[in-house]
Amino acid sequence: MPDFAPSRPVVLVPYQPGWAVEFAALAACLRALVGPVALGIEHIGSTAVPGLSAKDVIDVQLTVPDLEAAAAELLPPLWRAGFRQGREWQYDQFHDLPADSPELRKLYLREPAGERRLHLHLREDGRFNARFALLFRDYLRAEPTARREYELLKQRAAALFPASIDGYLYLKEPVFHLIYQAATHWAALTGWQPAAAAGGAG
Repeated sequence: MPDFAPSRPVVLVPYQPGWAVEFAALAACLRALVGPVALGIEHIGSTAVPGLSAKDVIDVQLTVPDLEAAAAELLPPLWRAGFRQGREWQYDQFHDLPADSPELRKLYLREPAGERRLHLHLREDGRFNARFALLFRDYLRAEPTARREYELLKQRAAALFPASIDGYLYLKEPVFHLIYQAATHWAALTGWQPAAAAGGAG
């Protein structure tokens, strides 16, 4: 295992019902900023899964029809509102796809300085990364056994790397691929489809 130097502390807290309330308020603010250009504003990540412990960070996916157009139209009002970063393309990681695949491309922003921690992911509707974020969330919401096992993995990773977010993520990343396989099977069995194209904020 690589030797990870201390970087950012990893602090997991029990699920907080207030996370959903905070997301609803954030989504309303974002909708006022971006208008109808965004097809969906979705609560994603561990704080979006009731019963799952998580880092106290609200992850939001803003789904757009076209990332190039979104960069030109949506970033200026977001920057004026104090959001940070988002000036360079970033790519999610998934081993089965090239590192610079359009299926993984996104724009990533952070909360305005001094406000509660927020990660804003602008992703293109229909792309792998946009679908995966929603599938991952909905599968863990629906399957308590998978949720408990994932939580145990997160807790053990945080115990092993309490001072290194890089080490924590190093242990978590392969699990995403395992969960993806199970979630894809679950989606086929249940007829699951992404909700963002319907303009959801959930």
